[in-house]
Amino acid sequence: MNGVTSSSKDVIKNTELIVHAPIKANSSLEHLLNHLNPEIPLTIDSRLKEFNLGKMEGMHFEDVAAKWPEVLKNFRHHPDKYDESLVEGESFLEVIARFRAAIEEYCRQYPNGNILVISHGAALNAAINALIGTPLAHLKDRGGLSNTSTTILTTNDDRHFELEKWNDTSYLHKSKVDPTDTI
Repeated sequence: MNGVTSSSKDVIKNTELIVHAPIKANSSLEHLLNHLNPEIPLTIDSRLKEFNLGKMEGMHFEDVAAKWPEVLKNFRHHPDKYDESLVEGESFLEVIARFRAAIEEYCRQYPNGNILVISHGAALNAAINALIGTPLAHLKDRGGLSNTSTTILTTNDDRHFELEKWNDTSYLHKSKVDPTDTI
């Protein structure tokens, strides 16, 4: 995350730490790790986990939409209006706070190197946008993050971040992004 880089390959090549959310067996993660220097420290951090969606956990989106249409609409499009208490879930501000604490900690520990963060789309989208100063009401304005995409942030002080690249999937060589692949 620290230092300006021009490509995803440069980020990977100059990575000093890999930190990821607890993730079930994942072929994408395994594939990535097989292509990285095995000497790069790898850390699992529960602060980088996906949203706790409470009663919506494990449900299909169409079932959630039928039971809590306003909750789902606000989760997807209006984070400032999302009422997590209706489903006993986690708020955007809670997700952002735990992510921010983790990212700032790792940036202090590795002030001159790149940090590769691997996590889940909705939580990453909220956290990345918050780190660059996007107000809660506008977290979704930039669009979602596709699975296995790369987003690059830079910082010089581990507290203020700038967006260098958003949702890059060019290396996947897809002619079209599948909408079910983006949250």
